[in-house]
Amino acid sequence: MRSSFASRVGLRLAKTPSHREQVARRRLTVIGAVLALALVSGLIGALTASGDAAVPTAPQTGPFSYFPSE
Repeated sequence: MRSSFASRVGLRLAKTPSHREQVARRRLTVIGAVLALALVSGLIGALTASGDAAVPTAPQTGPFSYFPSE
């Protein structure tokens, strides 16, 4: 039975999220922040990379490459 003190008209207050909903919201926030950080750092890396960095050259190694040449 409804209480006579309950409001019958007007906006209803939003229900407080449960503990599971709060944990899920925090988890999604952290995942979104990590993905945004990865995207931004990748974008900054792509913008600041020199043109030579896009074409890697094979290192010149030989049987004596670990010894100093002088």
